[in-house]
Amino acid sequence: MDAPILYFGFDGLKFTIQADIPEAFREELASAKKHAQETHGECVLQLGPIALNVTNKGARGFTAHTGDHGAVWLFQDPQDRIPNNPGITVDFRAFGLATGGLEGAEKHFRTCMDAFRINYVETQLRVARADFAVDLLAPWFEPDREALVVPPGTKVTEYTGVDETATVSSGARVVGLRAGAVANRQLAIYDKRGEIIQQNKMGWLTIWNASLAAIGRPPLDLSDRATSQVWRFEMRLGSKQLRNKFEMRSWQDVHDTIGDAFTDALRRIRYCMPTTDSNRARWPTHQLWQQFEAVIGNDLLHNCAGVLPSEVIQANRTAKMRELDAQLSGLFVTRAAISDVSADDFDDFLERHVEALARIAREHASPIADRLSKVRARYRLL
Repeated sequence: MDAPILYFGFDGLKFTIQADIPEAFREELASAKKHAQETHGECVLQLGPIALNVTNKGARGFTAHTGDHGAVWLFQDPQDRIPNNPGITVDFRAFGLATGGLEGAEKHFRTCMDAFRINYVETQLRVARADFAVDLLAPWFEPDREALVVPPGTKVTEYTGVDETATVSSGARVVGLRAGAVANRQLAIYDKRGEIIQQNKMGWLTIWNASLAAIGRPPLDLSDRATSQVWRFEMRLGSKQLRNKFEMRSWQDVHDTIGDAFTDALRRIRYCMPTTDSNRARWPTHQLWQQFEAVIGNDLLHNCAGVLPSEVIQANRTAKMRELDAQLSGLFVTRAAISDVSADDFDDFLERHVEALARIAREHASPIADRLSKVRARYRLL
């Protein structure tokens, strides 16, 4: 059956660096973290070309990010080190990987390390995790736990909701399977359409529709599951594979051997079409698994989606604005109802109440300019 590939590429990549941050950078982070704690928000440090959002998190260190097309950065405090923990952890975001691939992630990493004035050598890097995903438009498919052929002892989990980790009821529609452990090797097959609707990450819809347009097909209507069901096949490799087995210690190691690591993982797990044959090794491989294998085997490193980051950002921003407008509309209706406003008078009520809200905003303890700046910094991830 027809199953167009809407996206393929890295969905996660995490490095650790065995290095300490310089004292001047530590002082900047400490000051920004204190400000974030006082304002219950985030503080933006402009470091050359990099805008670093410092959060109020991190009990013995600093947590920051460089936006949804960048990465999450965890810095150990050199003055309060946790023993045996790496000094720096960088976890690249999915949208940045989707639009820039490995090359974009490496460029962002080096630009940031220069901006943060952190001295390091390549041998101080360790690859902690890498996820590779393929999105397939296959409304006719539903995951079947019995179809997974995995090594003995591998834990397989079936779930029926985005946030659930076990089967809730036998009659529920299965929306995902997981097999294995993240620290070692894990396969996930799940309903990506449902996830982006729930999390309002409509940038993925932009990426998918660009792929459909490239093959002359109409865009997806996510309101119609029967025609827009997208399944993600995702292989996740942890430190036991990347660091211990394949000895990835640098960006060059990733470029040279990441394909070998994923190919090896695919030899150990298969998604099949069950038959009456008692020997599961003879079951034929499922069509979607064949496509998944083909992408990893043939084109692993060429994983850009052909969509500009600005297009994804705009799609996410538009989705967020619609979400907020819907919330505002509901609040106004509720406020009008408890004020005994009739349907005929609702429009006039809106106009009058907007003036009252503007007055309340002006009378707030924090100036509106500061509050706008705080919210803009928070929603850089869109």
